[in-house]
Amino acid sequence: MTETLVAPPAPTASPAADTHLYLDGVSVSFDGFKAINNLSLVIGKGELRTIIGPNGAGKTTMMDIITGKTRPNTGVVFFDGTIDLTKQDESAIANLGIGRKFQKPTVFENLTVFQNLELALKTARGTWRTLFYKMVGSERDRIEEMLVEIGLKERHDEIAGALSHGQKQWLEIGMLLVQDAQLLLLDEPVAGMTDHETEETADLILSIAGQRTLVVVEHDMEFVRRLGARITVLHEGSVLAEGPLDHVQNDPRVIEVYLGR
Repeated sequence: MTETLVAPPAPTASPAADTHLYLDGVSVSFDGFKAINNLSLVIGKGELRTIIGPNGAGKTTMMDIITGKTRPNTGVVFFDGTIDLTKQDESAIANLGIGRKFQKPTVFENLTVFQNLELALKTARGTWRTLFYKMVGSERDRIEEMLVEIGLKERHDEIAGALSHGQKQWLEIGMLLVQDAQLLLLDEPVAGMTDHETEETADLILSIAGQRTLVVVEHDMEFVRRLGARITVLHEGSVLAEGPLDHVQNDPRVIEVYLGR
């Protein structure tokens, strides 16, 4: 007997004016496996939100949907209250101001730290402008400010490949910021870092919060506690729990599927 799959009803709610990212009723399946299952998530402008959950919970797929890499089968995804991300391609979504940092840094290792930030500057660069591009004073000032913000001012003329793992992560975050990304998706930003680098990364993220909206996917619970943000726990493609760290840590369902006893 063939099972009939019935799609959930179309959501009737709409994003509030201060909502930066809005997902409602989002589902996506791969070869019969439902990676995201009726997921709803609301993140306000300037909010810092941490996403945790076991492997296979749907964290990466969720970010793929937000950035246009994966199309949901059902549901709505809005950015800045009015822009339907399901109707945009990856490059258009990036141009809207949504930046994603993967777990492994993707910097230009053969260029200097300064040159990496220069390449990332959000400027109008057609073919003609690119051929004759010359940095103006305001752009140089912006890079200098970013070097201070990410803690790499003293290493601005060093090849990026010579940086430590943590410093490459900071450089990539800086590249997203000079692109003027307003929503940053950070995938396990402290994986592989030293304790000192982890502390510095927490300070950097906390300094950005409020100015930009940040969604941080992380497994390091001490780092999560250091951020002190609202937490969303994903499990089997849905929200299992949400709230402050103490609340989710004491939720029996979260203990069972993720934190352990």
